[in-house]
Amino acid sequence: MSREFNLEKLVRENIKSLTPYSSARLEESLKGALYLDANENPYNSGYNRYPQPINYKLKELAANLYGQKLLPANIFAGNGSDEAIDLIIRIFCTPGVDNIISISPTYGLYRVAASINGVEYRDTPLGEGYTLCSSTVLQLCDSQSRVIFLCSPNNPTGNLLERGEVLKIVEKFNGIVVVDEAYIEFAKEESLVEELFNFPNLIILRTLSKAKGMAAIRMGFAIASTEIVEYMERIKYPYNLNSTTQELAIKSLSDKDNSTVAKIVAERERLTSSLEKLEEVVTVFPSDTNFLLVEFKSAKKTAQMLKECGIIVRDRSDTPGCREMLRISVGKSSENSQLLSALRGEEVVVHSMGLNFSRITKESAVNLTLYRGAAELSEIETGIGFLNHMFTLLAHHWGVGIDLFVKGDLDVDEHHTIEDSAIVLGEAIEKLYRGAKNYRRYAFVLPMDESRAEVVIDLGGRFAFGWEVNFSTTYVGDFPTQMFKHFFYSLALSGHFALHMSAKGENDHHIAESLFKAFGRALRDAMAGSGKDYEIPSSKGLI
Repeated sequence: MSREFNLEKLVRENIKSLTPYSSARLEESLKGALYLDANENPYNSGYNRYPQPINYKLKELAANLYGQKLLPANIFAGNGSDEAIDLIIRIFCTPGVDNIISISPTYGLYRVAASINGVEYRDTPLGEGYTLCSSTVLQLCDSQSRVIFLCSPNNPTGNLLERGEVLKIVEKFNGIVVVDEAYIEFAKEESLVEELFNFPNLIILRTLSKAKGMAAIRMGFAIASTEIVEYMERIKYPYNLNSTTQELAIKSLSDKDNSTVAKIVAERERLTSSLEKLEEVVTVFPSDTNFLLVEFKSAKKTAQMLKECGIIVRDRSDTPGCREMLRISVGKSSENSQLLSALRGEEVVVHSMGLNFSRITKESAVNLTLYRGAAELSEIETGIGFLNHMFTLLAHHWGVGIDLFVKGDLDVDEHHTIEDSAIVLGEAIEKLYRGAKNYRRYAFVLPMDESRAEVVIDLGGRFAFGWEVNFSTTYVGDFPTQMFKHFFYSLALSGHFALHMSAKGENDHHIAESLFKAFGRALRDAMAGSGKDYEIPSSKGLI
């Protein structure tokens, strides 16, 4: 940048003179130490130790992901982007003296964080089509303006702010400019992160909540000069990220699969096209995010109607610049179809309250949601094509929607993905039959072409397993046939029920299909009892 930028003049005096909280574990090179420094309980519960105060591996992975020239020292890892926003204000803004500049409409937390910190907040409306005008933003600035927040792509408008106008602000403003890129992965343009090396007053915010689908762990990053990051590290709380968040964030950052982003973008375009055809819709604004801002003839009436159908969207009609508008997140294909059906006035049964189950190990992450009586809601992605097919058949014949997403170490082999999927499903089945108390013990025989499978289930709470199935090949599709037995064994073991299976036939593909179909039918019948069918007595002590 052409003008001279002096970071030290912007930082509050009390922050510069602050002696930060000290941890004896801040050294990156500390390995295999005997920890007697933090007054922890020494007995291993898995959670008895404080988390790493600064996770260097996490910062390294984030640097590698977000920019070719970035160093771990350019990365601040925080509790969501929200922590970074708060820290930036505390570093640079003196309460009751300084002010913050932003645009309208935009992400509401900037205003809230300013208010919490006692800092004046000023904003200026975006132009027609939600365009950014650099001169309008800069006109709001005075000698006490310290930080400008720009969300791009912007929330709730959904559009990227014009790159040239953003850079004009960064170049001309003698303060800190924060560009919040929470949704950049869904946009066609590249991040502004490379501009950090041209503008030392620029901070980029990124998050794992959106494109990476890790909102529950609250993991965000501020990317900035090493000097700014040092100040952020100085004033953060000592252990701001718990161990589970750090572990899952590392797993997420290591995963190079971005296929869900492409699916969301495709659904965004489908949803846009379909919404534009509806009579109640006035305008669907172009989006570079995973949501749509939609103008309706009556936003509140539409939002209430959707709520009565069990569909929740964000009513932004009271936000300046968003009159009669709703913000609609792009869901999965089945969810978007339900939304469109409701808007067309069609009868919709929303199964939004599914039963959620998960299992996280070093080898895999399994997330399962079951929807009773809604097999049509099944969406399955395990990374193993034939296993996807088997779960789809199971869902159909069981009559239960299976929403299953698995990230496993398939680069090693299929074992853990298959095993952990079975374990989670077994736990879910146990939860269903123990919670409902309307199950019965049942067998089901299913013929399929030249194959025949028999499945016997006893939901009595005791594990047993019988297997009389032989396969003539080593693989069916991309599924190793030796893992069929292990799948059902692990399933019954984790579900605490007895399961006996036998099958024969000439075609291994058909044998596998008949097993999953028969298992689904047996589950359907076993859980379809009434009264006290589940109390079928044992003969022990009677004979």
